[in-house]
Amino acid sequence: MFQTVEMPVWVLVLLLAFATVTFASHFLFPSVRWFFRRRLERAVKKLNERLQRPIEPFKLARRYDMIQRLIYDPEVSRAIADHAKARGVPENVAFERARSFAREIVPSFSAYAYFGVAIRLAKWVSQALYHVRLGHFDDEAMAGIDRDATVVFVMNHRSNMDYVLVTWLAAERSALSYAVGEWARVWPLSLLIKAMGAFFIRRRERDRLYGRVLARYVGMATDGGVTQAVFPEGRLSLDGAPLTPRHGLIKHIVEERGRDARDVVFVPVALNYDRVFEDRLLIAAGRDGGRKFPARISVIARFILWQAWLRLRGRYHRHGYAAVSFGVPMSLQAFQADHPGSDSRALTRALMARIKAEVPVLPVPLVARALLRADGPLDQPALVARIGGMLDALSRTQSYVPESDPERAARFGVGILRDRGLIEERSDGIAIVEAERPVLAYYAASIAHLFRDRSVD
Repeated sequence: MFQTVEMPVWVLVLLLAFATVTFASHFLFPSVRWFFRRRLERAVKKLNERLQRPIEPFKLARRYDMIQRLIYDPEVSRAIADHAKARGVPENVAFERARSFAREIVPSFSAYAYFGVAIRLAKWVSQALYHVRLGHFDDEAMAGIDRDATVVFVMNHRSNMDYVLVTWLAAERSALSYAVGEWARVWPLSLLIKAMGAFFIRRRERDRLYGRVLARYVGMATDGGVTQAVFPEGRLSLDGAPLTPRHGLIKHIVEERGRDARDVVFVPVALNYDRVFEDRLLIAAGRDGGRKFPARISVIARFILWQAWLRLRGRYHRHGYAAVSFGVPMSLQAFQADHPGSDSRALTRALMARIKAEVPVLPVPLVARALLRADGPLDQPALVARIGGMLDALSRTQSYVPESDPERAARFGVGILRDRGLIEERSDGIAIVEAERPVLAYYAASIAHLFRDRSVD
């Protein structure tokens, strides 16, 4: 028993390594996790005191626990059995497939990553790129939302900047949980997005098992009171005009709620920009009849480096205005009481109508619309007159134009478009560069719906 045993050094090192890992996992790591967990709970409690809608326990649950809860949900269990039967595979194989879907969907929310890093970064990026303006916002209506209700921000989708802008502007109200598509599943971006509480969805996935796992997660999050952010359009517009909404996620929010669950209050949110950085990519995709955008991390990195280079040379300027407006909240219970028998499609259409009514009117879309509807070049007084007429027509509902003075709006919008080479100032007036007409049409389309049924140039 006490005899000397010889062994290779590498075996000794391996044994010591295993012993160290075993000691740490059984004695050290649990204590460390408990210590940081306690600190996190105190920090979240303090944070919740200043948030209008505190972070719900569901969002703070351990990711492993949420995955287990999801895959053992009775509805998911039935879907696993149906999948195994339909595919002719053992149930344990179908179970592992469901587990992989759950691991992909369930986020790993970090209050520090969200409020300590993401909010600061979102604010810095937004203000560095745009003159940010908060349009219509009814404090009384927002404050009147039932504290026990689940709030869902329902937004139009103009740009991938939407996530950044709304995350910052909603920072004092709650932490938003976004549904993000395949574009965000790129390392290391995917780690940050999951830490911010966003969950990935496969928009083109037709597997019924995947659909059931996703639906149940959305239902659990809704019942848990998680504040969510949803884009009913589901994708970016290729021509700049609002799209016909899809009802997938809203359907899950409505139909996957538990019996006697809390109310859901939808808050319409409308965004618009003087410059959408993906505009040419989107226009080209629409022209080619597809939806594939050649935008990769390398493209984004080159853009950031170029903007940094311009700043170093003192030639950097912001890219116009970005504005966000919040519409009148809509209670799901009230909607169902007023529209008995209506399904999630009718609800989605009603929400999209409210979003479209709140779209901010900005200088570039105004100038683009004025020039496109003219028979030829416009001199400055004629352009100002056309913009003034449009603003007068919208004065009752669109009272939050950043440049409320038509002359200043015209001058600002012309400057942005001229610097991008989309228009030119000639002796006979301001004219569109013909090759760039589709780009101007893209921006004009963002507000065109506001002028329907109104006789205004």
